[in-house]
Amino acid sequence: MTRSKKVDMDSPKASMVKELISSDTVVIFSKTYCPYCTMAKEVFNKLKQKYTAVELDHRSDADEIQMILGEMTGARTVPRVFVKGECLGGGSDVKALYESGKLESYFSNA
Repeated sequence: MTRSKKVDMDSPKASMVKELISSDTVVIFSKTYCPYCTMAKEVFNKLKQKYTAVELDHRSDADEIQMILGEMTGARTVPRVFVKGECLGGGSDVKALYESGKLESYFSNA
């Protein structure tokens, strides 16, 4: 994959993404039609853990946000799930953490 332009991690948009990530305990960068995004949200619903979902398909700046997330996390795919500012990965990663019982540990010492 070739990157057409370098991501400016000091840009106002990157600052906004970082602010979003720190705005809630759980932040999910998502697309409403994505089955992996739905999977990630269902895990947090089962845990009765509230989250902030940033639905990129409803935003005009989605591509720019995904480029910033790619720079931050090494992947620009959705979902990108953050818990307490840490990227846990995508839907399959979150589901695996949930099924192993490890996901709850992120919230037990709150």
